Amino acid sequence: MSTRTFRITVRGVFDGLTDYQRAALLADAAAHDVLRAAFTPEGTLTYDIAARPAFVFRFSDTGEKEEDILDATERAETAAETWLSERGYGFKNLRSSAEDLSQAPLSKRQRRAARSAEA
Repeated sequence: MSTRTFRITVRGVFDGLTDYQRAALLADAAAHDVLRAAFTPEGTLTYDIAARPAFVFRFSDTGEKEEDILDATERAETAAETWLSERGYGFKNLRSSAEDLSQAPLSKRQRRAARSAEA
């Protein structure tokens, strides 16, 4: 069986932040800029608290079966909740989406490379 790679996105909104928490997020905003976004096993957080209270965590995980994506999504949601709770950040409207990269369509470049490899 081959290993599948999953990309999980957990979105939400900060809720009930104190002035201190908001200031801390603003001070650390450069480290959480969307330009630094990546899907990683430990998760990458991005936000722009100056513009809106929304945040996005990006996680990568692996599994052997298609059904493993459900467990990976649950682990990602738990990790996001833990990170927020450990820092005392309130949140709401947490929702997730996940993609199995083995099911993703090939790009034009990937199709071209596959055809040339067959020849």
